[in-house]
Amino acid sequence: MSFYDKDHKERVLRKNAGRRRGIFLLPNLFTTAALFAGFYSIVQGMNGHFGRAAGAIFVAAILDSLDGRVARLTKTQSAFGAEYDSLSDMVSFGVAPALLIYSWALHSLGKLGWIAAFIYVAGAAARLARFNTMLDIADKRWFIGIPSPAAAALVAGLVWAFYDNDVPAGQVLWLACVVTLFAGIVMPSNLRFYSFKTVNLRKSVPFVAVLILVLVIALIASQPPLVLFSFAVLYALSGFVMTGWTLWRERRHGGSQGSPPDDEPSA
Repeated sequence: MSFYDKDHKERVLRKNAGRRRGIFLLPNLFTTAALFAGFYSIVQGMNGHFGRAAGAIFVAAILDSLDGRVARLTKTQSAFGAEYDSLSDMVSFGVAPALLIYSWALHSLGKLGWIAAFIYVAGAAARLARFNTMLDIADKRWFIGIPSPAAAALVAGLVWAFYDNDVPAGQVLWLACVVTLFAGIVMPSNLRFYSFKTVNLRKSVPFVAVLILVLVIALIASQPPLVLFSFAVLYALSGFVMTGWTLWRERRHGGSQGSPPDDEPSA
């Protein structure tokens, strides 16, 4: 057998081995469940069950937060899982919230309504594409631009909060349009949002932290739509506060003589 034939045979074997390689079940099971929740939200929104549709988006957000942690804990990260997660996010946090708020309120605005919904979808697509390209260089402490699950929570939370309290969509029509446009624009922005990825769940915490957690759970249980929407609003505004604080520190730091810039390590 010649050297060319052996080299060709090895390439074929490597290629076939890659084709036979399976995928990890556990993290992709969570991703599939999140995708189903997003699809369920679309179906329920089309049928006029806006409360169920909004709740399904929050369920998808919870499942989406688990698949990555499960993959890291079980050491089952894969390129397939990362791509699959992004496609699931596009359905659950891009298309589903846009269709939900369009079906509930924005359709009454005619052309402006579907343009606002499309801007949200385009913002989600741009946000997810940029996130995938920055996986290896991004600071794990921060999200650049509001993450798509948080943007979806903002839009779906608005629908759920007003729908659950029997507020007609016509009374908050322009608010729905502004929030949709806001979420779509902030997703691909350069604002910083805390990622919570550095929170160590295995580290001991003061007892007061447990009390705060119990209080948060009690608040959510008392009025889920309103409380979850309030949390989404606070997180969306935190990006402006964090970015403003960072810029103020950089200007103050840059103005002090002999101080190193933020992007260079100090001695």
